[in-house]
Formats: sequence, C-alpha cells, structure tokens
Amino acid sequence: MTERKHDDTGVEEGTGLATKTRPATKKPSLYRVLLLNDDYTPMEFVVEVLARIFRKSPEDAARIMLHVHQNGVGMCGVYTYEVAETKVAQVMDAARRAQHPLQCTMEKE
Repeated sequence: MTERKHDDTGVEEGTGLATKTRPATKKPSLYRVLLLNDDYTPMEFVVEVLARIFRKSPEDAARIMLHVHQNGVGMCGVYTYEVAETKVAQVMDAARRAQHPLQCTMEKE
C-alpha cells in the first residue's frame, strides 16, 4: 500500500479543490445613437432632447446640436443594445409628440 503524505493541517498533499471552469463571458456589443439633421426641427428642441434624454450638459447639447446641423448627423452616445434602443424610441416619441420630423437611429460600433 502506498503511503500518503499529509501536511501540518492533516490535509492530504497533492489533493486540491475541484473547480469548474466557466466559459468566458463576452462583453455586450455597443451601439452609437445618432441624430439626423432636418430642415424643420427647431434647434432648441434638439438641445432639450439631448439634455433630457441623454443627460447632456447645456454646453454639450448645444455642441452636438451644431454638429448635427452642420454635418447632417451627430452622435449622442454609445450604449448597449437595449439602452440604445430605448433612447432612440424616447427621441422618436418626443419628436412625434412635439410634431417635429427629428430622426434618431442606432448603429453597431
């Protein structure tokens, strides 16, 4: 019979805990939320939407609004799919209620 070695605590040497390896969790994909320029939505409304829905400071909201106005499109933020989808829906709903044609989309980063 083989002799088993024990350490000072009485635990058999060479034995370990059984561990179960978990598959590595993948980071969720991120999506850019974009505002599209139009010739009818007031700039003040766009600034209000950016401040209220995207929690932008008045300065950041004005900067993003001007970028959208000058370039035709501007990024409001980067979010997980569910959050981006919710933000797009909130913008579209606010624009519809205010009877503005403002468009908001999302695209994978």
